[in-house]
Parts: sequence; C-alpha cells; structure tokens
Amino acid sequence: QVQLVESGGGLVQAGGSLRLSCVYSGRAVRNYAMGWFRQAPGKEREFVAGINIRGDIIEYGDSVKGRFTISRDNAKNSVYLQMNSLKPEDTAVYYCTAAPFIRELFGGSWGQGTQVTVSS
Repeated sequence: QVQLVESGGGLVQAGGSLRLSCVYSGRAVRNYAMGWFRQAPGKEREFVAGINIRGDIIEYGDSVKGRFTISRDNAKNSVYLQMNSLKPEDTAVYYCTAAPFIRELFGGSWGQGTQVTVSS
C-alpha cells in the first residue's frame, strides 16, 4: 500500500520561497516516478513537476519552469519541491503523487495535500 505525506506548506509573501517535502512508503513506490500537482480554488488540478526513479528525467509545468525545482532522495524515501520567486497565482493545495511513470502520475497515488498561500 502506498502512502504519501506532504509537508512544508504555509504562507509566504510574493517573491519568497518555500520547500515542500513528501515522504513515501510502500514496497512498490520505491521504484516509482514521483511528482507534484496543485489545485487552486475553482480550478482543475494542474501538473507542476515530475521526476523518474533515477532522477535523470524531469518535467515541469509551463507555469513553474525556471522557478520550481523537483528533486528526490531515494535513501530517505523523499521527494522535494523547491519553489522560488513565488507569485500569488501559485496559491493552491499541493499534492504529492506516485506512479510507475511520469505520464501516469495523474492517475497514480496521491497524498492528502499541503496548502501554499502566496500573499501579494
């Protein structure tokens, strides 16, 4: 059984930074791609970033390219999302996801989410 637990969300001013963490557990997920999605009020869930098991394939959503960085530490069963130059439009609940491949992340396992609020 896959479990994903996010942390690191909070309130930050525009231009600031936050680092989200996700700890994953479960035998299968150790070989999975990991990713982050977000959902703002009244909007659909949006792909933020994905990383494969080796960390040599990384993808970003267009709205976060150049500002966010995804990374993982397989020894710690963790994936991270470093968010810099935050904007009010980055305000959303951020979800950690896991699936065998990056392209399958939307249909994979999800965490409970962590709230990120960016004030102007």
